Amino acid sequence: MKNSAHKANTIWPRVSGAARTAIAMGLLSLISACAENPIDGYLDPERQLMAMREVSQKQARGQRVWCVPYARNLSGIQIRGNAKDWWRKARSNFERGNEPVVGAVMSFRATSGMPLGHVAVVSDIVTDREVVVNHANWHRNKVSLKMGVRDVSKHNDWTLVRVETLPGQYGNFYPVNGFIYPKVGG
Repeated sequence: MKNSAHKANTIWPRVSGAARTAIAMGLLSLISACAENPIDGYLDPERQLMAMREVSQKQARGQRVWCVPYARNLSGIQIRGNAKDWWRKARSNFERGNEPVVGAVMSFRATSGMPLGHVAVVSDIVTDREVVVNHANWHRNKVSLKMGVRDVSKHNDWTLVRVETLPGQYGNFYPVNGFIYPKVGG
Protein backbone atom coordinates (compact mmCIF):
# COMPACT_ATOMS: atom_id res chain seq x y z
CA MET A 1 0.00 0.00 0.00
CA LYS A 2 2.83 2.35 0.84
CA ASN A 3 4.45 1.87 -2.59
CA SER A 4 1.26 2.45 -4.58
CA ALA A 5 0.47 5.58 -2.55
CA HIS A 6 4.01 6.83 -3.14
CA LYS A 7 3.77 6.16 -6.88
CA ALA A 8 0.44 7.95 -7.11
CA ASN A 9 1.98 11.10 -5.62
CA THR A 10 5.17 11.20 -7.70
CA ILE A 11 3.77 12.67 -10.91
CA TRP A 12 3.37 16.23 -9.55
CA PRO A 13 6.85 16.41 -8.00
CA ARG A 14 8.30 15.60 -11.47
CA VAL A 15 6.41 18.49 -13.09
CA SER A 16 8.17 21.84 -12.68
CA GLY A 17 6.52 24.73 -10.86
CA ALA A 18 6.24 26.63 -14.15
CA ALA A 19 4.47 23.68 -15.78
CA ARG A 20 2.11 23.34 -12.81
CA THR A 21 1.27 27.03 -13.06
CA ALA A 22 0.65 26.72 -16.81
CA ILE A 23 -1.60 23.69 -16.31
CA ALA A 24 -3.55 25.40 -13.53
CA MET A 25 -3.94 28.59 -15.58
CA GLY A 26 -5.07 26.57 -18.57
CA LEU A 27 -7.74 24.82 -16.56
CA LEU A 28 -8.81 28.09 -14.95
CA SER A 29 -8.98 29.73 -18.36
CA LEU A 30 -11.11 26.95 -19.78
CA ILE A 31 -13.48 27.09 -16.83
CA SER A 32 -13.79 30.87 -16.97
CA ALA A 33 -14.18 30.83 -20.75
CA CYS A 34 -17.12 28.47 -20.41
CA ALA A 35 -18.76 30.87 -17.97
CA GLU A 36 -18.37 33.91 -20.25
CA ASN A 37 -21.20 35.18 -22.38
CA PRO A 38 -19.82 35.26 -25.95
CA ILE A 39 -22.01 38.26 -26.78
CA ASP A 40 -20.12 40.30 -24.18
CA GLY A 41 -16.76 39.18 -25.54
CA TYR A 42 -14.19 36.94 -23.99
CA LEU A 43 -10.49 36.46 -23.60
CA ASP A 44 -9.12 33.69 -25.77
CA PRO A 45 -8.16 30.78 -23.45
CA GLU A 46 -5.22 29.88 -25.73
CA ARG A 47 -3.87 33.44 -25.47
CA GLN A 48 -4.32 33.36 -21.69
CA LEU A 49 -2.37 30.11 -21.48
CA MET A 50 0.38 31.44 -23.78
CA ALA A 51 0.70 34.66 -21.77
CA MET A 52 0.95 32.79 -18.46
CA ARG A 53 3.39 30.26 -19.92
CA GLU A 54 5.72 33.08 -20.97
CA VAL A 55 5.42 34.67 -17.52
CA SER A 56 6.32 31.35 -15.86
CA GLN A 57 9.30 30.87 -18.18
CA LYS A 58 10.61 34.38 -17.47
CA GLN A 59 10.22 33.96 -13.73
CA ALA A 60 11.98 30.56 -13.88
CA ARG A 61 14.94 32.24 -15.63
CA GLY A 62 14.96 35.05 -13.07
CA GLN A 63 13.76 37.64 -15.61
CA ARG A 64 11.38 40.50 -14.85
CA VAL A 65 7.73 40.24 -15.88
CA TRP A 66 6.54 43.45 -17.59
CA CYS A 67 3.08 44.69 -18.51
CA VAL A 68 3.81 45.20 -22.22
CA PRO A 69 4.70 41.63 -23.30
CA TYR A 70 1.94 40.24 -21.10
CA ALA A 71 -0.69 42.60 -22.59
CA ARG A 72 0.60 41.94 -26.13
CA ASN A 73 0.36 38.16 -25.64
CA LEU A 74 -3.04 38.26 -23.94
CA SER A 75 -4.72 40.76 -26.29
CA GLY A 76 -3.04 39.95 -29.59
CA ILE A 77 -2.37 43.67 -30.09
CA GLN A 78 1.10 43.66 -31.57
CA ILE A 79 2.59 46.92 -30.36
CA ARG A 80 6.14 47.16 -29.08
CA GLY A 81 7.83 49.73 -26.89
CA ASN A 82 7.01 51.29 -23.56
CA ALA A 83 3.41 51.26 -22.38
CA LYS A 84 3.33 55.08 -22.41
CA ASP A 85 3.76 54.95 -26.23
CA TRP A 86 1.05 52.40 -27.02
CA TRP A 87 -1.75 54.93 -27.44
CA ARG A 88 0.17 56.93 -30.05
CA LYS A 89 1.48 53.81 -31.81
CA ALA A 90 -2.02 52.31 -32.00
CA ARG A 91 -3.45 55.31 -33.85
CA SER A 92 -2.79 54.06 -37.39
CA ASN A 93 -3.27 50.31 -36.86
CA PHE A 94 -5.98 49.80 -34.25
CA GLU A 95 -9.30 51.30 -33.29
CA ARG A 96 -9.19 53.33 -30.09
CA GLY A 97 -11.88 54.75 -27.86
CA ASN A 98 -13.24 55.42 -24.40
CA GLU A 99 -15.61 52.45 -24.11
CA PRO A 100 -14.27 49.37 -22.33
CA VAL A 101 -14.58 46.11 -24.25
CA VAL A 102 -13.46 42.66 -23.11
CA GLY A 103 -10.10 41.98 -24.75
CA ALA A 104 -9.23 45.67 -25.19
CA VAL A 105 -6.04 47.13 -23.75
CA MET A 106 -6.48 49.93 -21.23
CA SER A 107 -3.69 52.42 -21.90
CA PHE A 108 -2.49 54.30 -18.81
CA ARG A 109 -0.66 57.60 -19.23
CA ALA A 110 2.83 58.05 -17.83
CA THR A 111 2.96 59.69 -14.40
CA SER A 112 5.80 60.58 -12.04
CA GLY A 113 5.14 57.33 -10.16
CA MET A 114 4.67 55.35 -13.37
CA PRO A 115 7.05 57.01 -15.87
CA LEU A 116 6.80 54.23 -18.47
CA GLY A 117 2.99 54.15 -18.37
CA HIS A 118 1.08 50.91 -18.01
CA VAL A 119 -1.18 48.62 -20.04
CA ALA A 120 -3.82 46.18 -18.81
CA VAL A 121 -6.28 43.91 -20.62
CA VAL A 122 -10.01 44.16 -19.88
CA SER A 123 -11.28 40.72 -18.86
CA ASP A 124 -14.83 41.61 -17.78
CA ILE A 125 -17.29 44.49 -17.72
CA VAL A 126 -18.98 44.88 -14.33
CA THR A 127 -20.90 48.13 -14.89
CA ASP A 128 -20.53 51.15 -17.16
CA ARG A 129 -18.08 52.54 -14.55
CA GLU A 130 -16.27 49.38 -13.45
CA VAL A 131 -14.28 46.73 -15.30
CA VAL A 132 -12.01 43.86 -14.38
CA VAL A 133 -8.51 43.65 -15.82
CA ASN A 134 -5.63 41.20 -16.04
CA HIS A 135 -2.19 42.79 -16.06
CA ALA A 136 1.45 42.25 -15.19
CA ASN A 137 3.85 44.16 -12.98
CA TRP A 138 1.23 46.22 -11.13
CA HIS A 139 2.68 44.37 -8.18
CA ARG A 140 6.37 44.00 -8.95
CA ASN A 141 7.15 41.02 -11.15
CA LYS A 142 3.70 39.42 -10.75
CA VAL A 143 0.60 38.92 -12.84
CA SER A 144 -2.59 40.25 -11.28
CA LEU A 145 -5.76 38.56 -12.49
CA LYS A 146 -9.31 39.84 -12.11
CA MET A 147 -8.45 43.20 -10.54
CA GLY A 148 -11.18 45.82 -10.46
CA VAL A 149 -10.77 49.22 -12.12
CA ARG A 150 -13.25 52.04 -11.48
CA ASP A 151 -13.87 55.02 -13.71
CA VAL A 152 -13.69 58.09 -11.44
CA SER A 153 -13.45 60.67 -14.24
CA LYS A 154 -15.53 63.81 -14.03
CA HIS A 155 -17.31 63.13 -17.34
CA ASN A 156 -17.59 59.32 -17.00
CA ASP A 157 -15.22 58.88 -19.94
CA TRP A 158 -12.55 56.58 -18.47
CA THR A 159 -9.86 59.28 -18.44
CA LEU A 160 -9.21 58.82 -14.71
CA VAL A 161 -9.40 55.53 -12.81
CA ARG A 162 -8.66 53.85 -9.52
CA VAL A 163 -7.21 50.34 -9.58
CA GLU A 164 -7.87 47.62 -7.04
CA THR A 165 -4.56 47.03 -5.25
CA LEU A 166 -5.84 44.38 -2.85
CA PRO A 167 -9.27 42.73 -2.92
CA GLY A 168 -11.82 45.47 -2.25
CA GLN A 169 -9.17 48.19 -1.79
CA TYR A 170 -8.74 50.82 -4.49
CA GLY A 171 -5.55 52.87 -4.63
CA ASN A 172 -4.44 56.13 -6.21
CA PHE A 173 -5.94 57.97 -9.16
CA TYR A 174 -4.39 57.19 -12.55
CA PRO A 175 -4.91 59.01 -15.86
CA VAL A 176 -5.90 56.83 -18.79
CA ASN A 177 -5.65 57.51 -22.54
CA GLY A 178 -8.45 55.09 -23.38
CA PHE A 179 -8.87 51.60 -24.80
CA ILE A 180 -7.08 50.00 -27.74
CA TYR A 181 -9.30 47.43 -29.43
CA PRO A 182 -7.96 44.20 -30.93
CA LYS A 183 -8.63 43.58 -34.59
CA VAL A 184 -11.68 41.42 -35.17
CA GLY A 185 -10.54 37.89 -35.95
CA GLY A 186 -6.95 38.89 -35.04
